[in-house]
Amino acid sequence: QVQLVESGGGMVQAGGSLRLSCVASGNIFIINDMGWYRQAPGKQREFVATISTGGGTNYADSVKGRFAISRDNAKNMVYLQMNNLKPEDTAAYYCNAVGLTAEYTGMRAWGQGTQVTVSS
Repeated sequence: QVQLVESGGGMVQAGGSLRLSCVASGNIFIINDMGWYRQAPGKQREFVATISTGGGTNYADSVKGRFAISRDNAKNMVYLQMNNLKPEDTAAYYCNAVGLTAEYTGMRAWGQGTQVTVSS
């Protein structure tokens, strides 16, 4: 079993900042990609950002220039620094990890989500 636990969500006014954290634990051999997704009420879950083991990043167009993803491979952690937040960023944010378990089987895990609410 692989567990992901997010933290750092909360309420903030438009223009403010938040930093999300996620730690992975359990039966892990290696984590290749880690990322963040979000889901607003009544909408499908959408991609926000991903980062590879080597530090390569990808961002959704809606967050480019405002959000920054980073990771600490030694700690199996991924972070999302969110600046200049907008009301449309309001959503539950989910951490995601893709890799291999200790048994060398494929692994794709999700966290339980952390709520981000941005008021205008």
